[in-house]
Amino acid sequence: MGRNQIIDELLRELSELAMDGYYLALHVRFASPLMMFQTFNPAWFDHYTQNAYALRDPIIAWGVSRTGATRWSDIDLPDPFEIMDKAASFGLRYGVVISCGPMTSRTVASLTSATREFTEEEIAAVAGIVLRLHHEAQPPDHLTNAEIEALKVVGSGERYAAGAAQLGISESALKARLATARKKLFARTSAEAIQRAKDYRLL
Repeated sequence: MGRNQIIDELLRELSELAMDGYYLALHVRFASPLMMFQTFNPAWFDHYTQNAYALRDPIIAWGVSRTGATRWSDIDLPDPFEIMDKAASFGLRYGVVISCGPMTSRTVASLTSATREFTEEEIAAVAGIVLRLHHEAQPPDHLTNAEIEALKVVGSGERYAAGAAQLGISESALKARLATARKKLFARTSAEAIQRAKDYRLL
């Protein structure tokens, strides 16, 4: 099973444990996650985004500043904007947050339930899944010189044919190098791969 298939399977397992949705930010570096998934109530997610709650959310603050797992109700950080109460008004009444990895590449997950607290067994299961997701989604610490050259030439605005000629390779070879770079960086497009490579100081 390939890495993307493993991640998809782990996300399915996470969905089964997240009774009323989840948020997952994998490998947050330089304030941006490598991958982000969320299945919360769309109305709440829109409200949350429009009000820039991520900058003030005690759940996110807990996940960024600590590692481990805790129920939302046990978070001991101030909530001056009453984000937790507002979340409850959208049906997000109970929850758990899991955080793992070093500060320089932190993974944070938050799951919610409208009806009850998560049990210790459920929290342990969720923590295991999140830790595995963190491991499977580990971003690369390097790209090959060939992949870097391919990203740079496309990033400079060259079309594939011209970029390949500049590098002295075939167009199909250029595309193959870009494909491997995209796969390593979990990017859907070459433009996204270029940006991620820059974000992770690989370019």
